[in-house]
Amino acid sequence: MNTRPIAFFDFDGTVTRTDVVDSILQAHADPAWSLIEEEWKAGRIGSRECLRSQMNLVRARPEELDALLDGIEVDEGFATVLDICARHHVATYIISDGFDYCIERVLGRPALGLKIYLPRLQVFASHLEPDGQTWHVEFPYFRRLCTHGCATCKPAVMDWLNPDGAPTIFVGDGLSDRYAATNADLVFGKNLGSYCREQGITYVGYADLGEIPPQLDQLLRSGLDLKSVRSSDIA
Repeated sequence: MNTRPIAFFDFDGTVTRTDVVDSILQAHADPAWSLIEEEWKAGRIGSRECLRSQMNLVRARPEELDALLDGIEVDEGFATVLDICARHHVATYIISDGFDYCIERVLGRPALGLKIYLPRLQVFASHLEPDGQTWHVEFPYFRRLCTHGCATCKPAVMDWLNPDGAPTIFVGDGLSDRYAATNADLVFGKNLGSYCREQGITYVGYADLGEIPPQLDQLLRSGLDLKSVRSSDIA
């Protein structure tokens, strides 16, 4: 049985400083996208329906979208977190409602220095491809029985990638990450503190990813069982 932890990362607002999809919509979509966003925030539609409807409003050539993506800021601490995971042989995955096209374009920028880590960083996200000035979307990682209507059913993907029940670390933020947090043994997060405390999930807050490596390194060196560790055990 695999006893090494597995680390799962959200992308938008976690790896990146801003929400990439929102940046695309603000720049290239009909303003009606914001009304759809409010429907999602209110819980009246799931993220799958939200993203499909919003991307139908986008009009942009691939080179326009690429130019926008090339300006997306990435949290500088991400490379260090990946380095700590590599040193401790922790498998790493990105699981995101966002789009593979965007994630691969952003992380592939040479200036970020991530090339050494990308071969072992697998991405599970919604699919996006250009069709002239419109964009075709697909959702390969959602379960039809997912009651939340997620674009990517993060708990289902986490279970699929962890058949042996290894300890799981989740790094994320915001509304779409609550279900993934519930499926993790340890959460490093932004804007998830109240939810994790209510659910009894071991939680460590952070403002920048650069805060995580010392804590994560210490925890992995200690040999503590992540399935029983508490927030108070982490400095």
